Amino acid sequence: MPYGLHNSNQIQVGDTLPSVTLKYCPYDPELSKACGIPQVLTTDSFKGKKVVIFGVPGAFTPTCNNNHLPEYKEKYDELAKKGVDQVVCISTADAFVMDAWGKWTEVSDKVIMAADGNGDFVKATGLWQDLTKVGMGAVRSKRFAMVVDDLKVTYIGVETQFGVSVSGATAVLAKL
Repeated sequence: MPYGLHNSNQIQVGDTLPSVTLKYCPYDPELSKACGIPQVLTTDSFKGKKVVIFGVPGAFTPTCNNNHLPEYKEKYDELAKKGVDQVVCISTADAFVMDAWGKWTEVSDKVIMAADGNGDFVKATGLWQDLTKVGMGAVRSKRFAMVVDDLKVTYIGVETQFGVSVSGATAVLAKL
């Protein structure tokens, strides 16, 4: 199968975001070590907000670490000026990995590093892929970005080739 494709229905523009629970470690500038107990982040908490959610196949992986996440960190202020209330990065890792990755990349409080450890979000939205061929597991996030306004999807960009284009912060800014 080509990169990022599978046999599932993907969420589309106009769809309502499914109710899913994620985990994250809140940013704390005083805490340099791993967080103690991850907090719950539900997609229902996005009600009344404009949220950019972007998904990556793996924390610390080259494209995710060097291209995808840094662009959102760099363009956070531009996104906020266009009315974005929150930026959320999702990966099918655990909350501790996402916390470590957020600290490593110094995203501070600009990007919520959310763990979709069981793949609940990516399965519910059809944004999962099987990466067993490359040793990354059967349920991984596709590389995507979406804009959600009061729980309604107003933009979705899913990569169909290797790299970052329609899922990058620049593409999202152009759609706001």
